[in-house]
Amino acid sequence: MKPSVISADVLFEDHRASLRWHWVAGQGASERRFDEAAVSQARSGADLVGYLNYIHPYRVQILGAREVAYLSNASPEDCARRVARIVTLEPPVLVLCDGQAAPEALLSMCERAQIPMFATQDSAAFVIDVLRAYLSKHFADRTTMHGVFMDILGLGVLITGESGLGKSELGLELISRGNGLVADDAVDLFRINQTTIEGRCPELLQNLLEVRGIGLLDIRAIFGESAVRRRMRLRLIVHLVRRETMERDYERMPYEPLTQDVLGVPIQKAVIQVVAGRNIAVLVEAAVRNHILQLRGIDTYQEFVDRHRRAMESGG
Repeated sequence: MKPSVISADVLFEDHRASLRWHWVAGQGASERRFDEAAVSQARSGADLVGYLNYIHPYRVQILGAREVAYLSNASPEDCARRVARIVTLEPPVLVLCDGQAAPEALLSMCERAQIPMFATQDSAAFVIDVLRAYLSKHFADRTTMHGVFMDILGLGVLITGESGLGKSELGLELISRGNGLVADDAVDLFRINQTTIEGRCPELLQNLLEVRGIGLLDIRAIFGESAVRRRMRLRLIVHLVRRETMERDYERMPYEPLTQDVLGVPIQKAVIQVVAGRNIAVLVEAAVRNHILQLRGIDTYQEFVDRHRRAMESGG
């Protein structure tokens, strides 16, 4: 799903410190928002910000030295026509960069059309980079999944499974083994580009882990700052199942890696059977280590198949 569109005043306040910009025109349009149709059609936030042009309307328009010169260095009639043309682009915001002074005609147009304009000393290229990263995250496709999201051996791992299998207790044991907690129970997932899913903790649940019989634990207070993470990229899903589910729905040694679709991105999945006496934390870490090997191009199962084939050929 797409989040709600963002207003000019929120964009301004979120970058007041980092871009050190000030509001120079169109202050009466603080609630001006991105066009919802443009947001829904954009492949990412990068499509919603760029240099002043007449090809891509509805985006944040960046004006550097060249753009200001284009609007100023012409006959009065041409300058007026070029400035008036900006209104047809329906930009949610104009950003004046490189310490440029706004042409009077542009200031007047912004006031008449109620288009917010910010000014900053930072370079146009820097402002574009900052706003593209911000808008990509803000407008990313998102969903919420139930489970425990952790940093295990440097990899973002989502632990899911059937109710009552002890996911939170497993998370607590993994934390005690030096791994980090991102989120327990509810995990907010965002597709930040075509191949990457980022997981974060809802603000209400940050640093908290619920363990049955004990209640809520503040992991940061108990284990220290190094035991929690603000966000991680989702690289692996570990799914916990009971014995009957394992025997019914899964192969003991699947020929191809299992995957699960998350926001259109296939995420590799490992299934672990939960029975009394098994050290699930060790098994989870082993699954993560095995996935790291696969990322490095080492496929243990395929090596076994090749070894078995060579043995058969030599025996024949």
